[in-house]
Amino acid sequence: MEQSLQAYGTFLELVRRALFVLAVIAAAIALMDWLVRTRRLNAFGAVARFCRRFVDPLMAPIERRVVRAGGLPTSAPWWTLVVVVVGGLLLIWVLEFLAGFFSSAAAAVESPGGIARFLVALAFSILRVALIVRIVSTWFQISPYSKWIRWSYVLTEWMLAPLRRILPPFGPLDLSPLVAFLLLSLLQGAIGRV
Repeated sequence: MEQSLQAYGTFLELVRRALFVLAVIAAAIALMDWLVRTRRLNAFGAVARFCRRFVDPLMAPIERRVVRAGGLPTSAPWWTLVVVVVGGLLLIWVLEFLAGFFSSAAAAVESPGGIARFLVALAFSILRVALIVRIVSTWFQISPYSKWIRWSYVLTEWMLAPLRRILPPFGPLDLSPLVAFLLLSLLQGAIGRV
């Protein structure tokens, strides 16, 4: 098991480096495309022709979303860079989460009562992820009925609804998820001591 975790760590390091190189390339392409779109580079030069031929078709889906949201088409390269960087960070987070999950599962199997502690910790981790997804979905105004978001509402509404009755929102600011995070941490600590 130790060798497979080391191999996974090496794989994770390679993924990090590859994503960093991808982000640097995306930043260079975004800068080049932005310079062409804002007419800071010659619109008939080799760079502009390269951008129109190869880069613009790749950025077309993001450009459509930016324009639909009321943005300028010239900001599409920067939003593409944001998508690449945030997507890379999410991929790294998921891979690190899986590494922690498997190492915790391996340790849980070896210790007495470890499986119960592991399952409790896993349940609390899933609730925290559901809270994060729910919070981020409200920032981007994604419908709670979306198939990608609905599960987070199902998992967290039982705990947030009573908190909202006790602690009403302060204008646009809803503190119930923050209080739920705190209560989850306290409850997990209390269960861990037992």
